[in-house]
Amino acid sequence: MKPGIHPVSRPVVFRDRAAGVSFLTRSTARSTATAEWQDGTTYPVVDVEISSASHPFYTGTTRVVDTAGRLERFHRRYGRPATARG
Repeated sequence: MKPGIHPVSRPVVFRDRAAGVSFLTRSTARSTATAEWQDGTTYPVVDVEISSASHPFYTGTTRVVDTAGRLERFHRRYGRPATARG
């Protein structure tokens, strides 16, 4: 690797807001917020909305999405699609 062109990697705590889970890993992400980890050391903390702890693909849970209501609203606003002519 060329010296001086790569960002500095350091320990950072990522905190998943949806699941209430935190994990410590190395990252180049910058943050002004800090949090004390389990070993008593203070690390920068980055808040994320979703991670593997709360993502439906990894957890196997599903979320209810009102697709029917969205489709009805779309059709009301823009009309029904024209039928295909053959």
